[in-house]
Amino acid sequence: MNKTVLLQDLGFKDYKETWDYQEELFKGIVDAKIRNRRENLNDITTNYFLFVEHPHVYTLGKSGDLANMLLNEKQLTEKGATFYKINRGGDITYHGPGQIVGYPILDLDNFFTDIHKYLRFLEEMIILTLAEYGLKGERSDGETGVWLDVGTPFARKICAMGVRASRWVTMHGFALNVNADLGYFDNIIPCGIRGKAVTSLNVELGKKHIDEDQVKEKLVKHFSNLFEAKFF
Repeated sequence: MNKTVLLQDLGFKDYKETWDYQEELFKGIVDAKIRNRRENLNDITTNYFLFVEHPHVYTLGKSGDLANMLLNEKQLTEKGATFYKINRGGDITYHGPGQIVGYPILDLDNFFTDIHKYLRFLEEMIILTLAEYGLKGERSDGETGVWLDVGTPFARKICAMGVRASRWVTMHGFALNVNADLGYFDNIIPCGIRGKAVTSLNVELGKKHIDEDQVKEKLVKHFSNLFEAKFF
């Protein structure tokens, strides 16, 4: 088992370029596992954790409903946004500046082979990070991701999640709103859930800007502890 994780911060990068890069890393791990099995080898597989910030983009998961996208192509162009149907779980979501997106591309055979546990650990990483800022992040039954004030009329989502897994290799991940322009969420029914608001860390703390590098450091710390992983 290899519990080391290669951390890469891709900075500000186009969604499609990043998706292609994810697919490349994902395929490399899957191919290595197939080769190990076919040739009776025991070569270690590499784990990755990508941080990235995307230009304005909307993505629709394979089980999502296109009706949750409220803009047509012309309106998307006017807003400087793009749209992609992609191969993760979940419905529609938004990525953009001021949002920390994380893509763990892991061979879960190196950790544990349980997708439910994997998602709960990602949620816990976010919950623990928010706690360091004095916020109580929570899970909402039947709705993957992290919320604030669950069970009240003021429930609002601060982190969306959607993953893909094959042969216990993961891709896609989470999107945590840190300094996000929440107006872009008005153009969709986020995650297909009507009547619930979306929020951002800076809004909750009443600050104009939150240091995103500090947030990333906290995310890495909690991921490392939860997954018993070492970053390099």
